Amino acid sequence: MSDNSKFQWIQPRDPGRVNWYGLWTLYKKEVQRFFKIFLQTVAAPIATTILFMAIFTLALGNLRPDIRGVPFIEFLAPGLIMMSILQQAFNHTSSSLLISKIQGNIVDILMPPISAGEMNVAISLGGVTRGIVVALVSLPCIHFLFVELSIFHTWAIIYYSVSGSLFLSLLGIITGIWSEKFDHLGTITNFIIVPLSFLSGTFYSVDRMPEFARILIDYNPFFYIIDGFRYGFIGSSDSSIFFGVIFILILNIFLWVLSLFLLKKGWRLKT
Repeated sequence: MSDNSKFQWIQPRDPGRVNWYGLWTLYKKEVQRFFKIFLQTVAAPIATTILFMAIFTLALGNLRPDIRGVPFIEFLAPGLIMMSILQQAFNHTSSSLLISKIQGNIVDILMPPISAGEMNVAISLGGVTRGIVVALVSLPCIHFLFVELSIFHTWAIIYYSVSGSLFLSLLGIITGIWSEKFDHLGTITNFIIVPLSFLSGTFYSVDRMPEFARILIDYNPFFYIIDGFRYGFIGSSDSSIFFGVIFILILNIFLWVLSLFLLKKGWRLKT
């Protein structure tokens, strides 16, 4: 039997319109990637959140007045949890692409029969998963160690957890594609992500801010994400929840289209 006839029965696998197996494999790779360094990717941000809670509890105690009828520590906790979700979602996708580019194994993602859309879904969901895992562990830790958190609106907690982490995951993909070295990534983190996180009403109500600073808050997506997430726990907000839902949805659609375009073009990925 000739070699040609021996392998005639072997046919290329048709993945169909959506390569679900390839998408799942890449997503699983992204999840396994951050679980392999669990202490750095999950335990460290949880420890940081607990440390913030401990410092504010010990430093202020009951000295800080209630905010909108809610004890300050109860007001603070959801903001810290969401801030950790956002930062970890961004860190995951941006570092995943940048490290692959620097190590030269980005070809392992580009060569398989996976479309740009499937790649976008898998990588961004990896960031979302990392953010949600951090939240799921942080919530019971804060609940049992510091303050009993109530739940007023479950839909808001779920929506802003997913949409917020997706927003930062997509932003991380775009940053990872753009960055050519860790200095570039550090620039975005230090001058955009961290300032927007701290100027989002995490530690205070925006009612205390001067009028000129409110203009910055009105255009800060981090504010709407954190405010909406906190709304799910305390039942009140500094902004229109409906506007926040629509605003974050529009931003996610825009970032999705932009990241998909960059992945299709292969800009700074194939060169």
